[in-house]
Amino acid sequence: MKKKLFIYLTIIGLTGLFTSYEKDGEKVIMSANPVAPTLTTVPNLILERVNGTQVLEFKGTPVDPGFQASATYILEACAEGNNFADPVTVWSGTHCESIKLTVSDLNGTLLRKFPADVSLNIDFRLRAVLVVDAGTGAPGTGANPFSYSSARFGATVSLYGLPRLDLIGSGMDQKIESALGDGKYTGLVKFNTENPFTLSDPDAGITYGDTGGALAVDGAAIVPPGDGWFRLDVDVNALTYAGSSYQIGLVGSATPNGWDSPDQKMDYNPATGNWSITIDLADGEIKFRLNDGWAWNLGYNKSNTGNLNDLFHDGDNIAVTAGNYTITLAITQPNGPNEAGSCTVVKNN
Repeated sequence: MKKKLFIYLTIIGLTGLFTSYEKDGEKVIMSANPVAPTLTTVPNLILERVNGTQVLEFKGTPVDPGFQASATYILEACAEGNNFADPVTVWSGTHCESIKLTVSDLNGTLLRKFPADVSLNIDFRLRAVLVVDAGTGAPGTGANPFSYSSARFGATVSLYGLPRLDLIGSGMDQKIESALGDGKYTGLVKFNTENPFTLSDPDAGITYGDTGGALAVDGAAIVPPGDGWFRLDVDVNALTYAGSSYQIGLVGSATPNGWDSPDQKMDYNPATGNWSITIDLADGEIKFRLNDGWAWNLGYNKSNTGNLNDLFHDGDNIAVTAGNYTITLAITQPNGPNEAGSCTVVKNN
């Protein structure tokens, strides 16, 4: 069986793209005028904390490139008139007819880009990323996929600020937040065992610390359980706290330690919610995993291999060639066993 991928570029005002894919004598032609996805419905986006568990629904219609193909859909938002020069990813997945998010999840995502407690004009769009054939490096392949975007959908948005606890003495400016305002706070924080910390509620003027392993008002400084990134959970009602390691790393034959631990640790950016690393890699393969284990790991979605915008639990390995890379991972579904995400792999030299 022999496959050939032919790419033809025709310039008619703007560049039009035609793709021919031949397999066993059958040829599939991409339309000269593929139909982009559309964003048809945006819900009421005057968000309030009291409705944090309410489910909101965005609706769209899928891309039609002229032949049957899998696509990854990305719901993006940007400031009105910004033309999506620096959008925030609201959601990504393999369908677009019904996109459901809770108020608290959407509010938390948009707060990474926009201020709270003011009325905002925000543009939304639905973008479809389509991989035709992986491995050739030509347009439409895994390294350079087709991308089709809907028209912008403008909406008036109001976000609510989240109650927070500031980590005092941790060595860097850090906080954890309460998505529902119910006294339960969570977040990813970077610990250093040499920097014990207390937790300050700037709204109530209360400082929390430790007493015998429990949370206490005006308690002693909390000693971190280890170094690196941890998930910190605090309940000021039950006066409990717990820190559990949460470290995303890079593993694989292309990394210095191969498929063995320890993984190459990535760094987290609380402002964007993304993980990144700049690293020298050899010819080989990579994957992402949590805490040097395989219970939580990301690779190419097996039904969409070659698409870096569609990473999934226990997915296929990602091939790279030798060089220095900056790799950024966005986790769109953190909870296993259905963890999912997308990444960029930029070769610096």
